[in-house]
Amino acid sequence: MLKVIIFIVAGFLLYKLIMGDRNKKMEQKTQEREDLADSGEMVKDPVCGTYIASDCDIRVKDGDEVHCFCSYECRDEFLKERHQEKRG
Repeated sequence: MLKVIIFIVAGFLLYKLIMGDRNKKMEQKTQEREDLADSGEMVKDPVCGTYIASDCDIRVKDGDEVHCFCSYECRDEFLKERHQEKRG
């Protein structure tokens, strides 16, 4: 019975160790993205919020602003929203 309890406790500690490391890596990755966004190397897609390189291939110029998109679907959604704003 003692061996089972020790095995369960060891398994729990191992699980917490792995999950803690995983969460720390996710936080570091998020911080790196925010740092790149702050430096101007990455920009945020205005539709889905994905961070992409500032020299992206899919762009739309809106007045003085240039918006970058992660996909053509996001670009099309942005244009659709702009069109509806101008009409209504």
